[in-house]
Amino acid sequence: MTLAVLAFLGGVLTIFSPCILPVLPFVFARSGQPFARSTLPLLIGMALTFAALATLAAVGGAWAVRFNDYGRWLALAILTLSAFALLSRSFAGWITRPFVALGDRLLARKPGETGIAASLLLGAATGFVWAPCAGPILGLILTGAALHGPSATTTLLLLSYALGAALSLAVAVTAGNRLFALLKRSFGAGEWLRRALGVAVLAAVASIALGWDTGILTRLSVGGTNRTEQALLDRLGGANGGSATAMSGNAAAMSGDGMAMTGTPNSMVMTAAAAPPGAGVELPSLAGATGWLNSPPLTPQALRGKVVLIDFWTYSCVNCLRALPYVKSWYARYAPDGLVVIGVHAPEFPFEKNPDNVRRAVHDLGITYPVALDNDYAIWSAFNNQYWPAHYFIDAQGRIRGHHFGEGDYAASEELIRKLLLEAGAAKLPPPGTSVAASGVEAPADEAQLDSPETYVGYARAANFSSPGGAVQNAAHLYSAPAALSLNQWALRGPWRIEADSAVAVGPHAAIQFRFRARDLHLVLGAPDAAQPLRFRVTLDGHAPGQDHGSDVQPDGTGTVTGQRLYQLIRQAHPQGEHTFAIEFPDSGVQAYSFTFG
Repeated sequence: MTLAVLAFLGGVLTIFSPCILPVLPFVFARSGQPFARSTLPLLIGMALTFAALATLAAVGGAWAVRFNDYGRWLALAILTLSAFALLSRSFAGWITRPFVALGDRLLARKPGETGIAASLLLGAATGFVWAPCAGPILGLILTGAALHGPSATTTLLLLSYALGAALSLAVAVTAGNRLFALLKRSFGAGEWLRRALGVAVLAAVASIALGWDTGILTRLSVGGTNRTEQALLDRLGGANGGSATAMSGNAAAMSGDGMAMTGTPNSMVMTAAAAPPGAGVELPSLAGATGWLNSPPLTPQALRGKVVLIDFWTYSCVNCLRALPYVKSWYARYAPDGLVVIGVHAPEFPFEKNPDNVRRAVHDLGITYPVALDNDYAIWSAFNNQYWPAHYFIDAQGRIRGHHFGEGDYAASEELIRKLLLEAGAAKLPPPGTSVAASGVEAPADEAQLDSPETYVGYARAANFSSPGGAVQNAAHLYSAPAALSLNQWALRGPWRIEADSAVAVGPHAAIQFRFRARDLHLVLGAPDAAQPLRFRVTLDGHAPGQDHGSDVQPDGTGTVTGQRLYQLIRQAHPQGEHTFAIEFPDSGVQAYSFTFG
């Protein structure tokens, strides 16, 4: 809400910018005409222009999601154009020339020919001419959308800006030429301010392009509002009591930017006979997928006659990975009888939006059923989903008959699949599975020893961070660890840069320590270049892990980061009590995202 108010005030104050000069003649030309047929349509036209800009921002955000790095450079190019428009009135005039010409043609009409439609068009032209006056505010809103994906927040900020600008126009029309003369006298100082803002924006572009401050746009795109949105979702319809990861429905992201947090939803299966309120709803559209793996695009119509299991997952989510062996076993056992499994990959971290990363994970995990890439969260939103993993069971008539959130209750899930297949006419089903072999990160958690929660390293969702002095956001800093950590406290040691969703080692021998109680310890890690693995060394209570090493670590504690994924670092043969984990990176550049335990 605070940023919306600031955006509104920014729109109001743009009337004091020198680049308003080409706009004011259009506005004052309407001052002698009826407000309802002239001024009001003009203001509506201007607001519609900014609504169109919001749509373009959404398209740009989706494009950036699909083409990660290229979208970032496109966003920086948009911001650079905004800066040049602030620095140079001639450049601003050149870039808005077509819209000025449109306004001139409309003004050239005779008074009797001036109608509502012409006023609307003039308002649209005015909105485009006004856009360079937005300076950093509009530029950063659009750039944040391009980098982090479109959201309701983006639209709210653009609408707030448009309303502020429209108010300025209304005041200008009412005050008339006297205000125009007053504004002209203020433009001398305003011109210098405008150029200073242009220099500041260019400096920001340079620092972002060089990677000096990769988190600035995350903060400006108000990703933190997702926590409030999640709280509202929980109040209005959230579940409460297995283990799953909950997420608000926004594309931010999730990043990232969407915001995720550990949740404890009801882990339950609704049987076909006792469906929950709302069951029987038609399978929502799958058209929002940004890509498909192992299959051409599928539609609800093409799936009629089949029993369908929708599995919402993301490849670095340990809860999803522990449920995966059961999903794969159901597909292998019942596909010949008409079961279709669709894995809807809804990313939590930015690197999970990269189709090549997902394709590699699908191959490595042995997934052969269709996978829909839901980078824009369109399918997630269509299901009103909030959790990873989440399973939805659809009958042969295309109706949702049950759902299950989190791990566990696999026998009940399989029983529902079998019931729906028999309803669909399956003649003879194979016997139910009695056990599923799972190893590595896919093995079930040891609940009796588990007393440590999922913990994020990035400042947007971090908890229990215990390095003296706290986190320094988006800047390189030399951290130290306290002499001792309490249970579930963690600390950085050495040179790190803490960003919104991760921490990046900016020098050699950066390290992380964590005091935990669990059999397994996992850490989501990434390297900037998959072709250049980064080394690490793990210790448990100050010693090499030996027989307690994880699947991605040697007994002497050594290992390498070869891609952006979840790494199993500790699996204790005889877990008991609390332990202090440490990982050190001899090389700089590694990215650390989140700890999970099992």
